[in-house]
Amino acid sequence: MANHHVAPGPILNGLPSQIPDIDPEETQEWLDSLDGAIEAGGRRRARYLMLKLLERARENQVGIPSLTTTDYINTIGPEDEPWFPGDEEVERRYRAWIRWNAAVMVHRAQRPGVGVGGHISTYASAATLYEVGFNHFWRGRDHEGGGDQIFFQGHASPGMYARAYLEGRLGEDDLNGFRQEKSHLVDGKIVAVPSYPHPRSMPDFWQFPTVSMGIGPMNAIYQAQFNKYLHNRGLKDTSQQHVWAFLGDGEMDEPESRGLLHVAANEELDNLTFVINCNLQRLDGPVRGNGKIVQELESFFRGAGWNVIKVLWGRGWDRLLAADSSGALINLMNNTPDGDYQTYRANDGAFIRDHFFGRDPRTKELVKDWTDEEVWWSLKRGGHDYRKVFAAYQAAMNHQGQPTVILAKTIKGYSLGSSFAGRNATHQMKKMTLDDLKGFRDSLRIPISDEQLEADPYLPPYYHPGEDDETLQYMRERRQKLGGYLPSRAPGRAQPLQLPGDKAYAIGKKGSGKQQIATTMAFVRIFKDLMRDKEFGKHIVPIIPDEARTFGMDSFFPTAKIYNPHGQNYTSVDADLMLAYKESEQGQIQHVGINEAGAASAFTAAGTSYDTHGVPMVPFYIFYSMFGFQRTGDFLYAAADQLARGFLIGATAGRTTLAGEGLQHADGHSPLLASTNPAMVSYDPAYGYEIAHIVQDGLRRMYGENAEDVIYYITVYNEPIVQPAEPEGVDVEGILKGMYLLKPGSGGSEGKSVRLLASGVGVPWALEAQQLLADDWGVSADVWSVTSWGELRREAMECDEEASSNPSGERRLPYVTQRLSEGSGPVVATSDYMRAVHDQIAPWVPEDFYALGADGFGFADTRPAARRFFHIDGPSMAVKALQMLVDRGELDPSVAQEAYDKYRLDDVTAGTSGNAGGDA
Repeated sequence: MANHHVAPGPILNGLPSQIPDIDPEETQEWLDSLDGAIEAGGRRRARYLMLKLLERARENQVGIPSLTTTDYINTIGPEDEPWFPGDEEVERRYRAWIRWNAAVMVHRAQRPGVGVGGHISTYASAATLYEVGFNHFWRGRDHEGGGDQIFFQGHASPGMYARAYLEGRLGEDDLNGFRQEKSHLVDGKIVAVPSYPHPRSMPDFWQFPTVSMGIGPMNAIYQAQFNKYLHNRGLKDTSQQHVWAFLGDGEMDEPESRGLLHVAANEELDNLTFVINCNLQRLDGPVRGNGKIVQELESFFRGAGWNVIKVLWGRGWDRLLAADSSGALINLMNNTPDGDYQTYRANDGAFIRDHFFGRDPRTKELVKDWTDEEVWWSLKRGGHDYRKVFAAYQAAMNHQGQPTVILAKTIKGYSLGSSFAGRNATHQMKKMTLDDLKGFRDSLRIPISDEQLEADPYLPPYYHPGEDDETLQYMRERRQKLGGYLPSRAPGRAQPLQLPGDKAYAIGKKGSGKQQIATTMAFVRIFKDLMRDKEFGKHIVPIIPDEARTFGMDSFFPTAKIYNPHGQNYTSVDADLMLAYKESEQGQIQHVGINEAGAASAFTAAGTSYDTHGVPMVPFYIFYSMFGFQRTGDFLYAAADQLARGFLIGATAGRTTLAGEGLQHADGHSPLLASTNPAMVSYDPAYGYEIAHIVQDGLRRMYGENAEDVIYYITVYNEPIVQPAEPEGVDVEGILKGMYLLKPGSGGSEGKSVRLLASGVGVPWALEAQQLLADDWGVSADVWSVTSWGELRREAMECDEEASSNPSGERRLPYVTQRLSEGSGPVVATSDYMRAVHDQIAPWVPEDFYALGADGFGFADTRPAARRFFHIDGPSMAVKALQMLVDRGELDPSVAQEAYDKYRLDDVTAGTSGNAGGDA
């Protein structure tokens, strides 16, 4: 083959080609030396020398290209492995018991008449990865340093239940109730465990929900970030707490799984370790059949700034690699695609000898004296080797300045037998044949007889050695030395939080005088006073995804400051201004950038601090309402599962209020999306005093005595209006329950009356309609401010459920029905949201009901024009009310058309409802 001259150019991620060669003669001497090293010692020796040179260059801070991938071998060589401190045989013994009980639990759940299934193979592939952590690394909640936080891979939950069974935390009845959370009764009581890590379903056990793939990695990153945040702000010493996240290689295809790696690197989160179980399989087949997922992930994580440790080969490979003087074995490892690796492990030792080692005479020679059994049993993958995994974990804990990812190669369905191990369908396989059970028992050395298995193959017995067993005592002692059992949740340990008194909310209740301000600014004023509270204020965590100025919160920058673990090492361009942009290690504001998903993860970490740290923190996540639930609804559902508490503030809300921005920004449905989350308490207040009462009650419900695991969602707007002072004797109960009579009707004649319901910015439209109806048509209209359509619906549904559960008992009347029974006449509802938001209360309205709504996509225009287009403004309410009176025979049929023409409802330029301007 001809030698082609390679022109100077940049190396990948490397040196620029513009660097001049100032001494060509010396350069040639270096090149000749490299050629000589290759000729004398071979390519492997030359590669080693090059790596040592790169290492020395980095030590001397010479700018050099990064290696994005390394050879397909273990990062830690056998000579660098630390001493293993445990009894490997004893730990293997109870690891086998856990494997057996985990598989049996899932198998029993698939028995006839139940058939709820489960996943056997994920834990089988990862048991060693978990047990090394449980036995040697993970500190429990009673540890003096506060304990570690473990994000367990969702599909591996059977292994955690099986371990808790041996620990004495769960009984056989619990395991038998796997995936039967309402129907598995013992002595009349529900005894069950959920399918996956769900804190809401098992609040004394699980801490972190992880089975919605992609959420776990993001939440783990922000949990580690939040731990440093607490430490740097002086609220808790978290220096001994470490976050571990267990992930699957297939899960890493989720954009969210890789989307925040830069955050962990930029903030130098050396308190974070990802362990990626690289069994090379997705749910249906290989992750990268034609490629190598480990190498891809190594390149990606290295490029993002992470420390990467590969654990690919068990100890049986060490002597082969040591004897591989030619580098032929490493070359084979480098060039074999994942699809072939899966095929090898699904066959026997003879197949591996012929199809892997046999591809090169030099590698075939390496195993010529090995039996097929030795090839099969001795050459394990690294993720199943206790010592290799221990070495990786130890290295991760010792590493400083970077987060670490451990890429552990395993076999999906490992130890379950040839019907499971490495098979494409193994993820969906939920039960074993009798022969599978016997083979599995034999390989694990479980003392259960054939007769016990044959008695009922659908219900093979669990194995428990007895409370006095020495092996069992060893397992339990390991956990006690490390600070107690995991996973574990203990919210009762949280320190009490002293809530602000009424004075803190006074600014919201006094109104804005003659000044026009939007409800966003009304909220910000209340929020600012809460942050000033000497005891409570430090527990607030403001979370803003790069929109603080839009929300009128830039005044927080110089006082609360923006959290940055590196401080501020530059002079801000606005340093001379009163509202200068200031970053600080002790900063209070989590300013996460244009990153709603990251903000949702930050919210979750802060909102569960009462449990994870025993330090209650109060997150206020303020965002463009359109980009909250719509973009990160899955994250907020997981936050609810994790029993998070805090406030979500949907700013610049409404389909027509954010004038000029257009379709993608126009939120006409976020309260409806919020209604799909059972933990969400959603409000759409019209005035500052309503916001004050809602926030105060929210703090009481979430952080006071008998705290509730709910999240408050409050929508606020950017349309400036004069904020009225709180009316004397205002109906606070009504504000909190969802509706109150804002302004009774007057001026009606002959008893003609209607009720007008509105929320948020729609309340002034209802007041406009009230005036039109009285002045032009002699109709009296009561105006009700509906602060929460969702809470009215929730309470009404509770009343219905009570009635259904006790048909002969006295029925409780829903609050909305009670309040609307106080007057008479048809009911018209409006807001800046689609009709389905108001229709939530329709079944319980005791009169004729019609909901106006901003259905359809938003668009850029003036507020009055947009509201006229959707027919949700004041005149549209008035005309609809008149039409309903006509339909009831209470007005002449011509009145509705006359009003329609009078107010020019078909002309968008005739709209009058709304003010111009107002960023906040």
